[in-house]
Amino acid sequence: MDEVHHWVGSNGGPDFYQVLKRNVEKTAKAGSRWVTTTNAYSPSEDSVAQLIHESDMVSEGYWLYDCLEGGIDPEEIRDEEKVRAALVEAYGDASWADIEGLTRTILHDRTTPDSTYCRFFFNQIAESSSGWMSKSEWDACEASISDDPIKPGDQIAVGFDGSIRGDSTGIVGVRLKDAKVFVIDVWERPENAHDDWEVDVLSVEAAVKRTFERYRVEWMYCDPPYWQEAIGRWAMEYGDDRVYEFWTNKPTRMVAAVERFRSAVTVKDLKHEGNPKLTRHVLNAQTREVPQGILIQKDSPRSKRKIDLAVCAVLALEARADAIADGRMRIRRSRVVGF
Repeated sequence: MDEVHHWVGSNGGPDFYQVLKRNVEKTAKAGSRWVTTTNAYSPSEDSVAQLIHESDMVSEGYWLYDCLEGGIDPEEIRDEEKVRAALVEAYGDASWADIEGLTRTILHDRTTPDSTYCRFFFNQIAESSSGWMSKSEWDACEASISDDPIKPGDQIAVGFDGSIRGDSTGIVGVRLKDAKVFVIDVWERPENAHDDWEVDVLSVEAAVKRTFERYRVEWMYCDPPYWQEAIGRWAMEYGDDRVYEFWTNKPTRMVAAVERFRSAVTVKDLKHEGNPKLTRHVLNAQTREVPQGILIQKDSPRSKRKIDLAVCAVLALEARADAIADGRMRIRRSRVVGF
């Protein structure tokens, strides 16, 4: 199995790997063996290379994972001596490698991101330079589910991003008092779905109803495409001072929301419960520069690597900010006076 850092969920790589590995394991006594070759993987892609590297079979010594990695920090990538030494270390006894030529390329060719040099020249595990969020940054904001869990009656803000067929539909909440983000529900297109598959609209409607019944929803931002009629009904039913449209295709407003979320993660003003689907969507998000700033998007329009829960989380945090600015943190309590 070759280049398994490219074997990712969007191209069926992990499933194909499992089929191959199962058949080898069944015939191991007959002499079957498997071997993989790979470049360093990006930890945001959940590739087969990452699955193997992080497997207990490697840590327990049952599988051999042989890797030479150049010892250089990203901030040292302009130091000629350190670059050359790291290349010699990474390429080992590969006498055909043009160390001097590679050194010149790394030092002077700015058409390639440094993260690419780290992965494919120094064999270091490094994330894509266009990724919106690094795994280490996101993981640093994780809080235990049992640590002050989200409870019924908590004041929350909500973000909703809906689709009908292609992308996912999701509802994400964030608690007002501490910006703890949590997934309320998500509807993802199954891997082998029929062409006529659609999101269960009634299930989405029921989830929104449960959300308003279970929590004190102070502000809800909803991306309108495909769902404008439903959002209008939610505003009528739950209050037009609580349910609002938020067009994510309007760059000026969305850029500010994306920046607020990114900053909150960077300074750890945000918490999350480690939900694997939310984490996957956040790490799938790629950046796109527009005149107004930075937006997030999928790695390609037809990509199966969805980001909808990330968009929901951005809208939820923006809704929290507007709810707090509107004074919604102040809860009115009735007083009972006895005589």
